[in-house]
Amino acid sequence: MIRHTFRFASRLRLVGLFALLVPVVASAQTPAIDPLGLPGPLLIACEGDIPNDARDAFFALAGKDKAKIVVIPTAAKNADDKSITKMVQSWKDMKPKSVTVLHTRMKKEADDPDFVKALTEATGVWLANGNPDTLLEAYRGTLVEKELKKLHERGTIIGGSLGGMMALTDLHIDADAPKTAAGLGFLNGFILDGGTRIKSTIAANPAYVGFAFPENSALIIQGRLARAFGEGSMTISVSKGAGKPAANDTYKAGALIDLVQLRRAAANRAAKVPFPPAKPPEAVVPKGTLMIIGGGGSTPEMWERFIKASGGPDALIVVIPTALEDPLPATVGEESILKKFGAKNIKSLHTRDPKEANDPKFSEILTKAGGVWFGGGRQWRFVDAYGGTKTEERIHEVLARGGAIGGSSAGASIQSEYMPRGHPLGNTVMAAEGYEKGFGFLPGCAVDQHFFARKRTGDMTGLMKKYPQYLGIGLDEATAIVVTGSTAEVIGKSKVAFYDTTKKREADEADYDELKPGDKYDLKKRVKIEK
Repeated sequence: MIRHTFRFASRLRLVGLFALLVPVVASAQTPAIDPLGLPGPLLIACEGDIPNDARDAFFALAGKDKAKIVVIPTAAKNADDKSITKMVQSWKDMKPKSVTVLHTRMKKEADDPDFVKALTEATGVWLANGNPDTLLEAYRGTLVEKELKKLHERGTIIGGSLGGMMALTDLHIDADAPKTAAGLGFLNGFILDGGTRIKSTIAANPAYVGFAFPENSALIIQGRLARAFGEGSMTISVSKGAGKPAANDTYKAGALIDLVQLRRAAANRAAKVPFPPAKPPEAVVPKGTLMIIGGGGSTPEMWERFIKASGGPDALIVVIPTALEDPLPATVGEESILKKFGAKNIKSLHTRDPKEANDPKFSEILTKAGGVWFGGGRQWRFVDAYGGTKTEERIHEVLARGGAIGGSSAGASIQSEYMPRGHPLGNTVMAAEGYEKGFGFLPGCAVDQHFFARKRTGDMTGLMKKYPQYLGIGLDEATAIVVTGSTAEVIGKSKVAFYDTTKKREADEADYDELKPGDKYDLKKRVKIEK
């Protein structure tokens, strides 16, 4: 089921991509996944009556009594019929500042500045139900489309019933499903429907996510976070892939959904080589040193050894605090600690924008670094900002030339190939589809933190049943492993658990090997190194 995999909370924003795609049956290329956030809200309602709570939410986001609502009925077969008049009156009955109807079938009129003037002042736009192609034929490439994008960029809400809102995705279902056609690209990577055609369409477009809206259901998207409304239950569909069957899960009113995780999960399912692999590489670090701390504190030995492995007090150490939520502190704590223990050359590197992280100029400092430190927070933020970028590549290069990579808590889990607890809405889900792939400095392993302090042994047991090909490592607080080659040395105050599913154990025996400070473990052979 995708419910536990996909339901999570975050208040980051997803930037709208307005690229138009060529009509296709199965999309060969999908828009890039940008984690920064939609500029303005979108409300998608079912056909028929709008759920009252969704209507109230639209009105509030439009400005309540100061709202200037523009209704666009063009998708409807007869935009002047009584149902449209009734719908317009329903907005007037809420007593906004104004309600204006904008409608034409002629592109020449849609390109008239006087015709689109109402859009330049609108605080909310509502698209009536109907045929999305009818709306697209009238407005694609016109001033109406341009002004809609401008107002959404400035944070104005756009909402509507299903048929009208289908035109705002980059692909919408054509007359004969699973055939699809290009939309306006306000909401990319998603295909909308009333429900009957969504499964076949998603199967033909496996990198996309399907949203099906039965009677009395709606969804409001703000940034990357969506919330379900209404008495009806909407359905989210993803195709089969990555060893998983197709999934179609229902979401009731109040359910939270993170669009970025949905997009990432669908993309992984559609990938030629999805993650995780059935046979990961051996747990060996050919060059350099890893300092992996379980959070909840540290010891002087950890910092001293990390600084030494980075090249000594004069070596350049780059601190990456991106796992923290905004706003970041003026001075990152790890910078002060590193200085306290003798490091003299410390720089900070941070962005939320993967485009910036992919710019060679942004990460140029890493070409001279002897050490990189990943701070605590939530590890999914590292993935959003740096995953697959030039910055990640250059961090790997630091290790490859014999440098050091360190981190605590989130900065520990990001170092492993399999990254537990990547759920952007919370840290209780071990296998968060779409956020399972770490940076892989420690291949063949899944590293969890705060392990014994937060009683997480059972969580790792479950993860190992799901992915037995990995070596599970549970680090307790103020405890670390120092990894060189295939050797992990335990240092600190508590203990570390190593989970090897290939090892036969007695029924009453713990399913992990427990090592204390001073012990060493061979990650490749998966055995404790006897002194």
